[in-house]
Amino acid sequence: MKKQEERCRLVLIVPQDADAKAQADRLEKALAGGDVASVILPQYDEDDTAFQDRAQLMVPMIQAAGAAALIAGDSRVAGRVKADGLHMAGSMEELEETIEKFSPKMIVGAGGASERHTALEVGERRPDYIFFGKLDGDIKPEAHPKNVALAEWWASMVEIPCIAMGGTDISSALEVAENGAEFVALRLAVFDHPEGPQEAVRLVNADLDEKAPRFEA
Repeated sequence: MKKQEERCRLVLIVPQDADAKAQADRLEKALAGGDVASVILPQYDEDDTAFQDRAQLMVPMIQAAGAAALIAGDSRVAGRVKADGLHMAGSMEELEETIEKFSPKMIVGAGGASERHTALEVGERRPDYIFFGKLDGDIKPEAHPKNVALAEWWASMVEIPCIAMGGTDISSALEVAENGAEFVALRLAVFDHPEGPQEAVRLVNADLDEKAPRFEA
């Protein structure tokens, strides 16, 4: 087992950027900074064609770095660009249908669980992971306390891994890790870091290596 797999790992969420090439360049730098478990590509307000073109640019880059490329929401785009999986945040019916259709060929993760009852309903569908928070929910330096509390509760009782959304400061990654989540998602904390995304990922991994709790084998 790799050292990183013994503790909370980093998930990147690509931020919105009108310049796809500049966005891809920032992502490439982030991936060069150290261990990244997966990268989620949201569609934001792009049309399907533009989103597919952007994903086509980034998915091979993500996979070459050893991370899983996850497309938020659009299974057609995910298939066309040969992504590793899908991040779903719609209805229970949509999640169930997606898991039935694509699992285990592709990773299928689930967002949209903002309280315990919904989270347990999601868990009954057996996604590959559950995500606490919104993909663009990093609006304060720290992780949202509700997401951290949900992740702590979930990780203590359910085997399905969880990802908790961090804040705009890289120190929020350790905050999430200390509460038991298997993964922490960062967006602006990495891509808007004053020293650049590569250094941000390096610093996050160094902090997690040194201070994050270890999972039992």
